Amino acid sequence: MTHSCHSQQTMPSCHASKGRPDWLLWGSLAIVGLLYISHLLAPALLAKFAWLDIFGATIFELINTIWWGIAIGIIMVAMLAEIPREFVIAILGRNAGFGGIVRATIGGVLLDLCSHGILMVAAKLYERGASAGQVIAFLVASPWNSFSLTLVLVALIGVKWAIAFVGLSLVIAIIAGLIFDWCVGRGILPQNPNSIDLPEDFEFWPAAKAGIKETKFDRAFFKTFVITGLKDSRMVLRWILFGVVLAGLVRAFIDTASLQTYFGPTIAGLGLTILVATIMEVCSEGSTPIAADLLNRAQAPGNSFAFLMTGVSTDYTEIMILKDTAKSWKFALFLPLVTLPQVIGISWLMNISG
Repeated sequence: MTHSCHSQQTMPSCHASKGRPDWLLWGSLAIVGLLYISHLLAPALLAKFAWLDIFGATIFELINTIWWGIAIGIIMVAMLAEIPREFVIAILGRNAGFGGIVRATIGGVLLDLCSHGILMVAAKLYERGASAGQVIAFLVASPWNSFSLTLVLVALIGVKWAIAFVGLSLVIAIIAGLIFDWCVGRGILPQNPNSIDLPEDFEFWPAAKAGIKETKFDRAFFKTFVITGLKDSRMVLRWILFGVVLAGLVRAFIDTASLQTYFGPTIAGLGLTILVATIMEVCSEGSTPIAADLLNRAQAPGNSFAFLMTGVSTDYTEIMILKDTAKSWKFALFLPLVTLPQVIGISWLMNISG
């Protein structure tokens, strides 16, 4: 695509602060870097303290496991940055219904944004005329099953569970979207007063071919490509590194036996997982390493899935932004009402069968 399109589709970042150091990013990077190098070059130094030894070993293990997913994710972010926003709107389509909701779900997966960044995009889609069901499907499908995070998830829990998690989250997104549109059709939820502003003569494939043809794949393009990938990945890297630090602290201070006792594949363990995920204000990327621990150490795949999904279903930031976007408390509160029972049911089935 041409670079002129890039400025039209710049997506909002999560917790970005102009003119101020990104303490979460640089602090997490410093901790991860220091402990990784110490474990590699001076393990005896960390071994003086049992918790620090476990902390460093966890950081070393997780970074060695996920580095390739992060690297490919940066490349994907750079590629997606070249896709104009009109193409995302075109994927959603002008019509709602099942097809529109499926397209919205796919559109959500295509965007490598964390849950807070996705919220801003979802609100904008509503303003541009997307149906309630499309907005909810887009929102539920987006945060942690974008391409880059899926690669990280594969590295942490394996292909089988990663595919299951992503597939089931898409099912929840589509069902939630259908329920929202049904409720709008029955007058239970308010209609969207806006209309999609995509030009009537916009054609996806001709526009895509024209954009590729106009793009010059020269040194300047690839320089910008690399810089964009690194810059736009900061919001994802910030939370992945923070999640690695949190996972390291969990392993350092909570042994496997305790984790299995409190967060094991039981009704109580599932309930506690959902409670912690609801209270814990961590972006989706930061949740991924912790969710992996719930699967690998606590042997509770359902709890792992619930930990990831509950952050989408019950996050108070999402509820408040949806309320402001649709000007309706009922609309906002229907998000946990519709999605949480699905998450609990699927998670429980995963635990008893996993």
